[in-house]
Amino acid sequence: MGQSQSGGHGPGGGKKDNKDKKKKYEPPVPTGVGKKKKRKGSDVASRLPLVTPHTQGPLKLLKLERIKDYLLMEEEFKRNREQMEPLEEKQQEERSKIDDSHAIVSTSVGSEHYVNILSFVDKDLLETGCSVLLNHKVHAMRGVLMDDMDPLVTVMKVEKVPQETYANTGRLDNQIQEIKESVELPLTHAEYYEEMGIKPPKGVILYGPPGIVKTLLAKVVANQTSATFLKVVGSELIQKYLGDGPKLVRELFQVTGEHAPSIVFIDETDAIGTKRYDSNSGGEREIQRTMLELLNQLDGFDSRGDVKDIVATNRIETLDPALIRPGRIGRKIKFPLPDEKTKKCIFQIHTSRMMLADDATLDDLIVAKDDLSDADIKANLYRSWSDGLKRT
Repeated sequence: MGQSQSGGHGPGGGKKDNKDKKKKYEPPVPTGVGKKKKRKGSDVASRLPLVTPHTQGPLKLLKLERIKDYLLMEEEFKRNREQMEPLEEKQQEERSKIDDSHAIVSTSVGSEHYVNILSFVDKDLLETGCSVLLNHKVHAMRGVLMDDMDPLVTVMKVEKVPQETYANTGRLDNQIQEIKESVELPLTHAEYYEEMGIKPPKGVILYGPPGIVKTLLAKVVANQTSATFLKVVGSELIQKYLGDGPKLVRELFQVTGEHAPSIVFIDETDAIGTKRYDSNSGGEREIQRTMLELLNQLDGFDSRGDVKDIVATNRIETLDPALIRPGRIGRKIKFPLPDEKTKKCIFQIHTSRMMLADDATLDDLIVAKDDLSDADIKANLYRSWSDGLKRT
């Protein structure tokens, strides 16, 4: 009995061994809390991959350069503002000097003057951009022009009627008849053309050698009609600044329309009416623009009414064909060199108020030299008169 109680094979010894076996390490049971394993599906295949450069250096450099440009721009803006502050203060000071008795005027050459306003000037008419009369000697404003016309156009208007008549032109019967039919009769007896159902020509061109009374005949037409007469030389339409030439042409024909019936006489038309060609010169292009404005005014969309054009030139072959085509210039009147009969008539006109010697005959002077124009005959007679005056 004693052996059975102390032995290791009893019921108590077996339970101890079972406890030792249960104490061995066992891995923990996953709980499902924490990071989940990514599962690949169909949406992963359709998603675009994120592409980044291998190095960030060029992008950072570009960003820094842009920031530098912004900083330089800001610095330049501040510097300009600092420079403009004294100028603004100076302008404010100049504005404070302009009162009711002073003004700043700008001349046609571009210069500006701070001038006095004389007491008799109507200050109610003064406004920005108006034309004023300026005395350059004392730098004072003497008046205000009511219209905005260029003063050159006002000068072109002939206020005094010429005293020349057809009797002073010599034996130019054909030329006188043509200019009467083209210019004079449409202004004085327009009903003749209305009854016949025809439109008179808008203008004529007088061409021929120099000194053949072309300008004189235009003065005669101004004398025979009561129309307003405006005379302009082609070179006067060529202005210094861009756009002034076409503007002067527009204002010239605007004045003729306001004072109709009127006659425009353009002498030396070849100064602006030469044939057009490609040119790189700014001056040549400005002359061509002036001629285009002249073409538009001669034959524009607007009816010009009782306005006639007389164009004169010594070199018709150099004029642009568009300028002398029918519709703009109705008739071309040629003035040839005078023949013997015409020379005799011209000599009689110029010597009618001169004292001739008893042995002087006009026939000898006529036969003495050929190809004499009216101006040459007048110059020779004046030279002979001067020589006779010296001998007395």
